[in-house]
Order: sequence, then structure tokens, then C-alpha cells
Amino acid sequence: MSCRYKSYDRDQAFLLPPSMRDWLPEGDLAYFLIDVVGEFDLSEIHAYYERDVETGREKAASGQPPYHPEMMVGLLLYAYCNGTASSRRIAKLCERDVGYRVVSADQLPDFRTISEFRRIHLKALMGLFVQVLRLARKANLVKLGHVALDGTKVKANASKHKAMSYARMKEKEDQYEREVEELLRRAEEVDREEDALYGKDRRGDELPEELRFRERRLAKIKEAKAALEAEAREKARAEGKLDEKNRPVSPKRGRPPKRPPGEPKPSDQRNFTDPESRIMKMGNKAFDQAYNCQAAVDEKNQIIVACEATNSPNDKQLLEPMVKKIKETVRKTPKRLSADSGYYSEENVKHLRAEGIDDYICPDKEKHGTALRPVRGRIPKDVAFGDRVRRKLRTKSGRATYKLRKQIVEPVFGQMKYGRGLHQFLLRGVVKVDGEWTLWCMTHNLLKIRAAKG
Repeated sequence: MSCRYKSYDRDQAFLLPPSMRDWLPEGDLAYFLIDVVGEFDLSEIHAYYERDVETGREKAASGQPPYHPEMMVGLLLYAYCNGTASSRRIAKLCERDVGYRVVSADQLPDFRTISEFRRIHLKALMGLFVQVLRLARKANLVKLGHVALDGTKVKANASKHKAMSYARMKEKEDQYEREVEELLRRAEEVDREEDALYGKDRRGDELPEELRFRERRLAKIKEAKAALEAEAREKARAEGKLDEKNRPVSPKRGRPPKRPPGEPKPSDQRNFTDPESRIMKMGNKAFDQAYNCQAAVDEKNQIIVACEATNSPNDKQLLEPMVKKIKETVRKTPKRLSADSGYYSEENVKHLRAEGIDDYICPDKEKHGTALRPVRGRIPKDVAFGDRVRRKLRTKSGRATYKLRKQIVEPVFGQMKYGRGLHQFLLRGVVKVDGEWTLWCMTHNLLKIRAAKG
């Protein structure tokens, strides 16, 4: 006896048009984001497409009307929530994935449209971070009792093999200049020989491929070398080693510098693909072309209250700007702030105390698995500033507070990197990368808000 199966017919036509609300279960992430984006103030993006009253011209490109900003913003946020940053991948999913089709209202923007929307409105999209924070605060998800600050290195959209040191640039510049001169000399000889054989009918501008390659390479090296020299001069002026006319300022004491002020170190590097990225030590201890991505995370629900992507490999100079960002985004100062030894300096601790923030920054790098030795009793009067900070962290309450740092901020990076797949940025340049990092942090907060709502 044959088994009975449920019948199906792929050619069955619908008697009534289906509703997209029936495509996904109630409470799906797609519906949550549609509702959230509906509450956003997108006036900055709308203004880009509105008619300019004074000139009477349309700001949007001629042809078909642009896609609705609310739909495009929702689509980008849904994609980043799901760990998809590639515009090509997003466009493909709009064709094949039910969630994407619901968010895009069954419209199919191509990958160039998605990419251009993100590029044009990146600054406006970054501004939505504060609006998401307001939703989190409205839902009572941000307390600012204890904020943990940390950074993670994320690979840039550039290969470290496309970087070159200043010393290597000078060497290659001389080499390519000699080779270009030799190739030009040989080309002139060939031209004279061919003129003698065939006449002067050749145009004379047909450069050999070998010469074109070296000229292009030489131009890139000169540009990168000049940029490194400009950065070194700017740094020397800021340190008082050069005057406004780039003339050396003689030191009042000590020996004269081995390297002229304003000259880059031989080891200073610049990448040809993304010049603003830097070689950094990654989490796996290897070195790669990357950006340093900062996040200040609130203890209560792991909401990111401030974020920034920089090309500074060192965290020490980033504490003060991040505290300023916290105050800008939530208009409030946290009660306590913890950070690892990478942020420690006497100036940083004093800055936190001047802001009325209880500081928990470890002056010494701790080995994994080791614990700070506890201390008791009053602090002696003659103890140095750094030892006072160490002693504070070794008290019972200090150890308990500092111990929370890892479990507040480190899971956030894990969720973005290993949960959603943030391994490399798509955009290039520190401004654009900062915008992309903000999108990752903003969507992290949206996922936390949705999880809290159940």
C-alpha cells in the first residue's frame, strides 16, 4: 500500500495576493527593525533628495525616483544585524531571502544603489547611533553606573604586503628613477633606429609597458614618501622641534638628535591600498594592516554608549576622547570607568578624577590567570601616585570592580567578530571605517534592545 503525502503544486496560482506579514513569524527581527526605523528622524537623508527651492534643481540623480530612505536604512541595518556588509551580498539576499524581501518591501535595489546610499549618507547613518541610544535609555537599558572601555583590532581593506617603509621607499625611488632613465634612453635609441628604417610616421607616445609600470610605481612611491614626510613634520611641529617654517628648533639641553627633526623614521610605513590604515598587532599576536576600534560598554545590558575607529595602534591617547564621546552621546558622565593597562597614564587617571569618574585602570599588564594580591589598611602618606592606583585595585572592592571589566566589554567584541562575522572592513580611510564601525556598534545595540524586549 503506497504512503499518502501532502499534495503540492508549484504552479498553483494564488486566488488572493499574499501578505508579506504572513511570510515571517510575529516578532521577527525584520518587523522589529521596520518599527524602529519608523521612529527615526531621517530628515537629513530626506533633505538630500528634496528639491532645492533656490535653484529649482533636483538633488537626486535624474531618471527613476530614488528608493525610500526608510526602506534603505532598514535594509542596511537588517544586513549588519545579520553580519552582512557586502552590498553585492545584500542585493542577492533581497532576491532570495524572505527576511530581506520583507524589509525591502519586495523591491530589489542593485548592489551599486546600496553601496552608493551607504557612501553618500554615511555621516547621517552614524548620527542614528545616538537615536538608538535614546531608545535604549527609554527602555531603561543604560545605567552608566559602570562603563568598561576597550579596543579591538579589525583588519583593514588592504594587504600588509602593499605597505612599504620609508627606508625602502627611498631605496626604491632611486632604483625606479634609474630604471626609468635607462628605459627612456633605450626607447629613444629604438625610435632613432626605427625612424632611420621606416621614417618618422610613428606617433612617438607609445610607451613600453615596462616603462609605464615603473613610472606609475615611482609616482605612487613619491606620493607615499611625501605623505610620510608631511606627517613627520606635523608631529615635529606639535612637539616643538620645528618652527612654523619647518626650521629645526635647537634643544636647550642634551645631545642633538641623531635624525633631523621632521624626518620620518626608516621603519615608518605607509600602505598603498589604504594609506590611513596602520600595521598593528592583532589578537592572534600576528601583525596586519588594521584599525583600532574603540567601544565604551555599559555594564547593565552591554549597550555600547560610545564608539570610534582610529588608526592609532596605542590606546593610551584614546581614553580622554572616548570619555568626551560618552558625554556627547548620552549627555551624562558614568560613575565608574574601568580599562586595562593599555589606557594607563597618570594624566588619564587625573582626567577621570577631574570629571568626577571613579577610575579603575590597571597600571601593569596582567598575565592571564593571575590575580592581584589583596591589600588592607590605610595607604601610607609617602606612596607614589602609581602605587596608590595599584593599591586601590588590590582592595576587595577594587578587585571586584576591575574583575567586571572583562565580562562587560570583551563579550561585545566576541559577539561582533565571531557571532556576526566582523573580520575585515569593506570601506577604506579612517573616516569611512569609523562610519562602518559605528554601523556595527549601532546594530549590536539594536539586537540588545530587541533581546531585552523579548
